[in-house]
Amino acid sequence: MMERRQIADTELQVSPVALGCWPLSGMTSPGVTEADSRATIAAALDLGINFFDTAFAYGAAGESERYIAEVLAAHRDEYVVATKAGLHWENGTQHRDARPATIRREVAESLRRLNTDRVDVLYLHAPDRNTPITETAAAFRRLQQEGAAIAIGVSNLTLSETLEFHQVCPIQIIQPPYNMLFRGAEMDLVPWCREQNIAVACYWPLMKGLLAGKMSLDQKFEPRDSRPKYPCFRGEEYAKNLELVEKLRAMAERMGCTVSQLVIRWTIDQPGVTAALCGAKRVDQLTDNAGALGWELTLGEQAEIALLLRDRGVPYVVATP
Repeated sequence: MMERRQIADTELQVSPVALGCWPLSGMTSPGVTEADSRATIAAALDLGINFFDTAFAYGAAGESERYIAEVLAAHRDEYVVATKAGLHWENGTQHRDARPATIRREVAESLRRLNTDRVDVLYLHAPDRNTPITETAAAFRRLQQEGAAIAIGVSNLTLSETLEFHQVCPIQIIQPPYNMLFRGAEMDLVPWCREQNIAVACYWPLMKGLLAGKMSLDQKFEPRDSRPKYPCFRGEEYAKNLELVEKLRAMAERMGCTVSQLVIRWTIDQPGVTAALCGAKRVDQLTDNAGALGWELTLGEQAEIALLLRDRGVPYVVATP
């Protein structure tokens, strides 16, 4: 049996490891090719991954959404697709615009790119603090009532913003950043979701590759690489994080898995987490991620990781993007 989890009160059943499709667009990830992106999408279903997370803004011209539709054209009923509206690119710069007219226009374009009449999950991508969130929520509610989406979600919102949205348009899923080094969602968002039976699909489970076990202290980042702007990739914080990764590597070797598989499994085993969005640029990366499916950490292994995280100390993190 494939490992599946339910999204709130819907009939949607998703793999707890999802394919995060941002890297496939190649906008900030170096070394991405269209051939690799298409092959990665094609391999997902065979690896037990049926949850694809994309967005209107994943690609300068919707590459991520188009690749999903074109590669999986014959398998529409076999996968769950989530997309997002409210964020777009202008001359290489991100712009947040969650006005109802913009949301409706972007959703219409996403449906066209995805070659479907509805998406399974539709998120507000990010808060637009120039537009009342109640107006944005009302637009999402109307789209859901019209059949454009089965489940509605929000991403990158605070708990107070989430509650305000939820009062106008009930949500079934949220998408916050969350991983071993970035655990703020445990304080408020995840407990509230557990109380409300709302799914949590977290992003950054490997902290942009930092927790995958393939980086070193003398790591050289290409100019297009966005990672050095985060404190966890610089100085003393970076050194502490790599020390943690080496301890996780030793544990993973004893268990017969890779570091990334151990980290992803820890993430999806956390209370309230429904799925982790694991980005991949190539089939080998996706195959490694999929190896986190089909097993669970023992109580002893969970306790061992808890001690490692305690010894690491509280990381210095940045605010939600």
